[in-house]
Amino acid sequence: MRYEVNISRLENPSGNIRGFVNVVFNNCFKVSNIAVVEGKEKKLFVSMPRYATSRGDEDYKDVCNPITREFREELYDTILDAFDSLEPGERTKVNVGIDEKKEPLDFNVKVTPFEREGSNIRGLARVYLEDSFVVNNISLLEGRNGLFVAMASYKVKQASGKGKSEYQNICYPVTKEFREKLYDAVMDVYELERDGQEKQQVSEKPEQKEKAADKDGKWLEAPAGDTPFR
Repeated sequence: MRYEVNISRLENPSGNIRGFVNVVFNNCFKVSNIAVVEGKEKKLFVSMPRYATSRGDEDYKDVCNPITREFREELYDTILDAFDSLEPGERTKVNVGIDEKKEPLDFNVKVTPFEREGSNIRGLARVYLEDSFVVNNISLLEGRNGLFVAMASYKVKQASGKGKSEYQNICYPVTKEFREKLYDAVMDVYELERDGQEKQQVSEKPEQKEKAADKDGKWLEAPAGDTPFR
C-alpha cells in the first residue's frame, strides 16, 4: 500500500482525544476522522472512524479499517511514531511509498442489493483497497435522477440556509478519474447481483421450498437466507 498520512496534535485537548489523522491512499482516496486517543495508563492508540448501528448509540462499527495484521501494524505504527514527535498544536505529513509514477490503486467491490419499505436505499457496498484496507457503509440510493453512490458520512453541526442538515463524507475519492472508476464499478456489481437475485426468484416456485418436520410432525418452511450486511 502506498499512502500519505497527515497528523495534527491538538493544542488544548479535551476528553481523551489527543489528535486527528487523515490518510490518502495513492493520491486518489482519502480517509478522514481517524483519531489518536489516550487510553488507560496514558497509552495512545489509533481509533478508526465509527458509526452507530441500529442497535443503539452504545453499539458502534468501524466505517473502515485495515484487514490484515501486517498493514494494521504498519499504518498504526506510522501514525503513532509521527504523532509522538509532535508538540501540541503542530502538524506533520508522512509519505509511505508514494512516488511520481502515480500507479493505479487496485480495488475490488462487493455489493448486496436489497430494498426496505419506506427507504430509498437499494444496496450496500464494501470496497477493498489492495486487499489490505476495507471501506464499509457505502450505499446505493434512489434519487430523483436515478441511482447514485453515497459514501459513509456524518452530520455536521452547521445547517444550510434552508435549515437542512449538512453531511461530510468520511471516506471518499479525491480525483475525478478514480471517483468515476470506483462508482462505475459499484454500479456494475450492483446490477450483476440484482439480476442474479431476480433470476433466482423467478426460478423458484412456492411448492419447491424446502420443508422440514418438527418433533410433533408439523411441517415448517425452511428459514430465509442470510440478511444483507449492515
